[in-house]
Amino acid sequence: MTAELVFYTNPMSRGRIVRWMLEELGEPYRTEVVEYGPMMKSPEYLAVNPMGKVPAIRHGETVVTECAAICAYLADTFPSAGMAPPSGQRGAYYRWLFFAAGPLEAAVTNRTFSLAVPEDKESMVGYGNLATVMDTLEKAVGGEGYVAGDNFSAADVYVGSHVGWGMQYGMIDKRPAFESYWSRLSGREAYQRGNALDDAAASAAGKE
Repeated sequence: MTAELVFYTNPMSRGRIVRWMLEELGEPYRTEVVEYGPMMKSPEYLAVNPMGKVPAIRHGETVVTECAAICAYLADTFPSAGMAPPSGQRGAYYRWLFFAAGPLEAAVTNRTFSLAVPEDKESMVGYGNLATVMDTLEKAVGGEGYVAGDNFSAADVYVGSHVGWGMQYGMIDKRPAFESYWSRLSGREAYQRGNALDDAAASAAGKE
């Protein structure tokens, strides 16, 4: 019997990244919407994610949290979807997947809250400085292909989500390379389906 895949999310969260990934897979999954507040901090949900945050997935007895980890797990667990390069060709795939989870996330978060790292302390911070992170990201997505090569992968789901949201909310500048990259990704059918599902869920929650 195939293990059930359960997706814990809230439509107003990074869960949209995982929703997109799940739609790319084309595998059946069940969605559990976790409301902010007491429900997200309840003992029942803390047993899934002790951080009391979404998203998370449960696949049979396996629980995975953190968006980048979920994307990597799903790509490995459902290889027929072709969401990861062959095992011997994953250098760029892992590099950019975790670049977005580390330096990019940290740099953009600090920018959002107007937190500047003193120049003489940049060597003590994982990302160094915002300008270097943005220039590195621009080079990574500046070609005509995808972030890990010629084929779309889970790394594009994760990196692309950061780029798209970052530009939408003014956290990442709208450089031509970023806009071109996001235009290629946001037209994918799986992204459109996932976005529609989350928009509908958010609308329904707003009417309650």
